[in-house]
Amino acid sequence: MRRFLAWESVLEEKDRLSLSLHQVKQAETQKSTAESAVTARLPETYQWLLVPTQKDASAPIHWEATRLSGGDALAIRASKKLKNDELLITSFAASRLRMELDRVPLWCGDHVSVKQLVDDFARYLYLPRLADPNVLLEAIGNGVALLAWEQDGFAYAEAYDELAKRYRGLRAGQQGTIPDRDAPGLLVKPGIARAQLEAETAPGEGSGTTAVVLGGGDSTGTPTPQPGKTGAPPAPPESQKPKRFHGTVALDPARAGRDASRIADEVIAHLAGLVDANVRVTLEVEAEIPEGVPDNVVRTVTENSRTLKFTSQGFEEE
Repeated sequence: MRRFLAWESVLEEKDRLSLSLHQVKQAETQKSTAESAVTARLPETYQWLLVPTQKDASAPIHWEATRLSGGDALAIRASKKLKNDELLITSFAASRLRMELDRVPLWCGDHVSVKQLVDDFARYLYLPRLADPNVLLEAIGNGVALLAWEQDGFAYAEAYDELAKRYRGLRAGQQGTIPDRDAPGLLVKPGIARAQLEAETAPGEGSGTTAVVLGGGDSTGTPTPQPGKTGAPPAPPESQKPKRFHGTVALDPARAGRDASRIADEVIAHLAGLVDANVRVTLEVEAEIPEGVPDNVVRTVTENSRTLKFTSQGFEEE
């Protein structure tokens, strides 16, 4: 950098220094060479990405150090690494938002405002780091539209009527436009929303006919109706639910971060969100290099594996 600045100052003072055309050309060449060297060495100098993380609200803040690699510009390399490691999220699953709502919890009683959620995700390190508020708003829209909104999503209401003790504009399990981040919309707990929806759609008492079943019989053997009893057969016993899951999948090495992110959102998040679920995820890496691994790659991979807390790792000659 000093050489670049020196040659730049020479060119700025070329008239005062009475430089010949040949000397000016030499100075321009030297400046260009120094500038190329600076451009090439900056990625080698600034290669550690420091990210603040926090497991939960009571845990201390931890700075996670990750080495950047690749030939892209510094900002591009940093953003790619953040996205691959899910430290910067550009697409947020509705089921994962529901998991965070229940885990922290983020509910303020029976509901939480959209504006409050936007502020929470922008402020607290123990929540997933979203690229912008639109990522959260999209997840909210998807969660309200889910058919399984009671298990994996939530309901949406325009406001809460304190006098009537009910939510206005309550809807769930259907598509709709979610207002912007400053609108007074609310996310409502599924159980609370279900209770209001059923109460407001239930038929009035005494409006139906009396159910009868055939029972007993007269002297001809014909069954006689008996008011007040239902004739539905007993419900079959509930089948036993599966209690374990296991799965193995091969990832594309060139897109491992993207594939792992999809697996986390579309498989792991659903399992981890179940009550008392004990989910274990293991990533196994195997590589065969017929020509052998260069020493610098051995050092880099070994150091990064230790930093990332691999339980076992190593290179073999055969």
